[in-house]
Amino acid sequence: MLLDELSVGATAVVTKVGGEGRVRRHLLDMGITPGVEMYLRKRAPFGDPIEITIRGYELSLRKDEAHCIAVEMRG
Repeated sequence: MLLDELSVGATAVVTKVGGEGRVRRHLLDMGITPGVEMYLRKRAPFGDPIEITIRGYELSLRKDEAHCIAVEMRG
């Protein structure tokens, strides 16, 4: 499942960070790495951007960035 498909209020673990070049490096630099747990806090009215909680801070991601992140649901 990709992060942009996750429901608001769900918790998931990152399994893979995709994208190419600068986009992938940017996601990794923000702390989005395989094995990290994240919580989808909210989604803008038209679905872009989304806000997640990861590593103790809130982060907003555009939908195209979220589409590059594979996740696995947690309870």
